[in-house]
Amino acid sequence: MEKIRKNYPDIAPAGSTFSRGVRVGNLLFVAGCTARGTEAQGAGMMDQLRVTLDRIVRIVAEEGGAPSDIVKITTYVTSIPAWRENGKQQEALFVEYFQGEYPANTLVEITALAEPGLDVEIEAIAELG
Repeated sequence: MEKIRKNYPDIAPAGSTFSRGVRVGNLLFVAGCTARGTEAQGAGMMDQLRVTLDRIVRIVAEEGGAPSDIVKITTYVTSIPAWRENGKQQEALFVEYFQGEYPANTLVEITALAEPGLDVEIEAIAELG
């Protein structure tokens, strides 16, 4: 099966040694997105979550998909207690972006992300029927 590797520099710039997305058949694998390079970098966790979800949804849309096509995400945060403190805001953002068609989600706490001021990173898998 053909593998199509893509970057989306206007949505979520990738590093020089990886692809932001790889499409294999109807599956799209989106590398971890953050709020890097935006005003949300260094801001609150929920500001970063909004930018990150927006980037993922826009990448999926660029491939002809919708938020409901996102079937799995992995969410990396630098503090699960901080994530939970913002529970109502986090839930509201997921409702806004996924409108009841929620992907499977694994939440993982890590000590740090790639740059200072980043506290949320999400990778995604979408099925683009």
